[in-house]
Amino acid sequence: MLLKYFYDEKLAHASYVVGCQATGEAIVIDPARDVKPYLELAQKEGVRIVGATETHIHADFISGARELAARTGATLYLSDEGGEGWRYEFLEEYPSEKLKDGSQFNIGNIRFEVMHTPGHTPEHISFLVTDGGSKATAPLAIFTGDFVFVGDVGRPDLLEKAAGQKGTSDALARKMFQSLQRFKTLPDFIQVLPAHGAGSACGKALGAVPSSTVGYEKMVNWALQYDNEEDFVQALLTGQPEAPKYFAMMKKLNKEGPPLLSDINEPKIKSTDGHKVNEWLEKGVVIDTRPSKLFAERHFPGTLNIPFNKSFVNWAGWLISYDVPIYLLASEKQLPEVLESLQSIGLDHVVAAMDPKVIHESGLNMESYENVDPKLAKSRVLSGEVQVLDVRNLNEWDEGHMSEAKHIMLGHLDERLHELSSDKPILVHCKSGGRSAIAASILQAKGIKNVQNLLGGYDEWVRTN
Repeated sequence: MLLKYFYDEKLAHASYVVGCQATGEAIVIDPARDVKPYLELAQKEGVRIVGATETHIHADFISGARELAARTGATLYLSDEGGEGWRYEFLEEYPSEKLKDGSQFNIGNIRFEVMHTPGHTPEHISFLVTDGGSKATAPLAIFTGDFVFVGDVGRPDLLEKAAGQKGTSDALARKMFQSLQRFKTLPDFIQVLPAHGAGSACGKALGAVPSSTVGYEKMVNWALQYDNEEDFVQALLTGQPEAPKYFAMMKKLNKEGPPLLSDINEPKIKSTDGHKVNEWLEKGVVIDTRPSKLFAERHFPGTLNIPFNKSFVNWAGWLISYDVPIYLLASEKQLPEVLESLQSIGLDHVVAAMDPKVIHESGLNMESYENVDPKLAKSRVLSGEVQVLDVRNLNEWDEGHMSEAKHIMLGHLDERLHELSSDKPILVHCKSGGRSAIAASILQAKGIKNVQNLLGGYDEWVRTN
């Protein structure tokens, strides 16, 4: 039996290839949109990808299941649970099997048995895998998707918070409780292979270890310590992080069938004329992907700074609209990876790109903002000469904040700009300075020019003061 693990750090997303080496067949579980790594592995290992499956309709990335079916002719094995509104709408285009609780299918000598595990979503399923080639009679692993993570379980509130489906959080939390009771009956030795790791917004306390066992999770996973449903529901719904805005779009695209990558237009040849940035700003959004320090020193007025790092995909999803053209300031070396990252969450409408070096070569007027160390910031705060804006998450704010600060989580800043005063400079901060730098760029792009960013964020403020 072949088992290979793939992990995307930007999405905290895990996917798997499971293959039967005796028959040369393989299936991909919870595939990412970029399917090249799976195809390369299949060629290297001498197997054919004959199946693609996913545990549920994903909310945080574009699934590659349709992409694999289109490229390889793989059969799609997808959930038929959850009732109306939770059925995939593109299965008629490809060979497919609709899966219910107790369904079984084989990839070579490897048997997959379906467990309906609602809670994170109504249609969620997990896969118990038995290696028939080894004469095993018990499953060796369970692919849990967003059901059971290492140290956590899938959040049940995304449909309500991200997709606006009122009243679903409590009902799904109760379904999660029942699904976990079933999980507890599985043998302790079964390996747990989830679809996400630490950093994912699909739970609140995910561990960084890539896999676990049923027995270990029964011992240490907080969610498996509850025997009372009411207590469990209250604990599960408390402290969940903000649900990224783009999750609702991911649900829609993955349900309907995301566009194939071959149908996406590549951005036009990169321009070297800085004057074009002003034209771009009239048509859509211009994203400057440079590190925040460089952006603070010099940038085109009106551009949005989302540095290309591990948080890029998350904040792009939060802050970029799906219905406007996207223009990029990115180096030629980084551009392919930036495009791939945007496409991983369906932000496909990238029209053109330009190397940021034009910022220093164009001779056009540029903007900047001030990075302020905590001691200087303190004097300005105490004198009342600045208004303080805290863009951290609500749970961070609740754990401690400046008494002078106004709280607007970064992902909601654009829609709440009217709550800020225009008569004082704004000192913006987050935990360590990364999110507040993005916020500073939003404020300036929206016409609030007198912006200061607290170096080191709230952590450094506390240490210094």
